[in-house]
Amino acid sequence: MPQFLFVYHGGHTPTDPAEVEATMAAWGAWFQGIGTALEIPGNPVGQSYTVSSGGVEDNGGANPASGFTVVKADSIEAATEMAKGCPMVVNGSGSVEVAEVHEIEM
Repeated sequence: MPQFLFVYHGGHTPTDPAEVEATMAAWGAWFQGIGTALEIPGNPVGQSYTVSSGGVEDNGGANPASGFTVVKADSIEAATEMAKGCPMVVNGSGSVEVAEVHEIEM
């Protein structure tokens, strides 16, 4: 079954203990709903750097990544349906980019 990379954009890190608890519960419930399709839960990420032939920019680019997850699904359509339940999408604070991971034999 193909794997799909979810790249999160946006969102925010909660600071209030009640908000932290609610946020963790929402992510936990979403991951539980994904079930065995969850391959790598991933994590939030810190400041991103963009490396190109022109040099390195430390501003994260136009739409910096804020985290990632890897899931398995039958199709890109099935993976995007899973992504619609992401807490950042549900609460409107961010978006999820979905891309198939292509296996390369070496």
